[in-house]
Amino acid sequence: MAQTASGRYFAAKRCLLTGAASGIGRATALRLAEHGAELFLTDRNADGLELTVADARALGARVPAHRALDVSVYHDVASFAADIHTRYPSMDVVMNIAGVSAWGTVDQLTHEQWSNIVAINLMGPIHVIEAFIPPMVAAGRGGHLVNVSSAAGLVALPWHAAYSASKYGLRGLSEVLRFDLDRHRIGVSVVVPGAVKTPLVNTVEIAGVDRDHPKVAQWFERFGGHAVSPERAADKILAGVAKNRYLIYTSADIRALYAVKRVAWWPYSAVMRRVNVFFTRALRPSPATMRSAERTEEELG
Repeated sequence: MAQTASGRYFAAKRCLLTGAASGIGRATALRLAEHGAELFLTDRNADGLELTVADARALGARVPAHRALDVSVYHDVASFAADIHTRYPSMDVVMNIAGVSAWGTVDQLTHEQWSNIVAINLMGPIHVIEAFIPPMVAAGRGGHLVNVSSAAGLVALPWHAAYSASKYGLRGLSEVLRFDLDRHRIGVSVVVPGAVKTPLVNTVEIAGVDRDHPKVAQWFERFGGHAVSPERAADKILAGVAKNRYLIYTSADIRALYAVKRVAWWPYSAVMRRVNVFFTRALRPSPATMRSAERTEEELG
């Protein structure tokens, strides 16, 4: 039922997607192609983007414009938007899906990692919003803005300080725009995925940790076992947008954890402290940090 409703909603709509070369972005683009949407796609991975474009066209979709670019570079985003708007007055749907991640404690994260995450995950969507939302407002046709945040934009996941800075920021931005754009009939949704089987999981930087260490690799394998597929995430996103949901979850566990945080702060705090200890022990950044984690575990009983 939800897929049928979303299919009707997106048919013939002009949809801009960032991060279309892989993961959730690619899966969403191909679902939209199946629904008969008109696609405008971008990603910094040129080869992956070309493959998505070819696959979308094979499904019968029109892809009038696509470009390999980095959303953190405002000029490139604005140039792409200007070229599109010479032929099309506005988009119907704008989806900010592109993102990167790096984990680490504050003593391990580099300034470059902090800057890169904020530039791509927060300023990137802002650049897209600057370039594409005002023409939607001017066109007066309504529409929808989708920002992909994360579970790390809802709860205090260990070692996610830099990533959460960008994703909490994106959620706050989305909440404001939900009301600012309402009078223009432009809906706003913020997607908060938990674990999703995407290349991001396999390539995430972890400051101070050897990703090839057998125990670390084993931990990531277990983590991946709980992840949903990008296709399932895409279906959840499109169904949520069609219903004008504000928060769109891709898995029930994140919905439940966020509910606990809102209504039972102290139990949530106790759980997150234990999760932090487990996370630190699993990734073993250094002997000193390990000893600290073990002491904290003893204190927690």
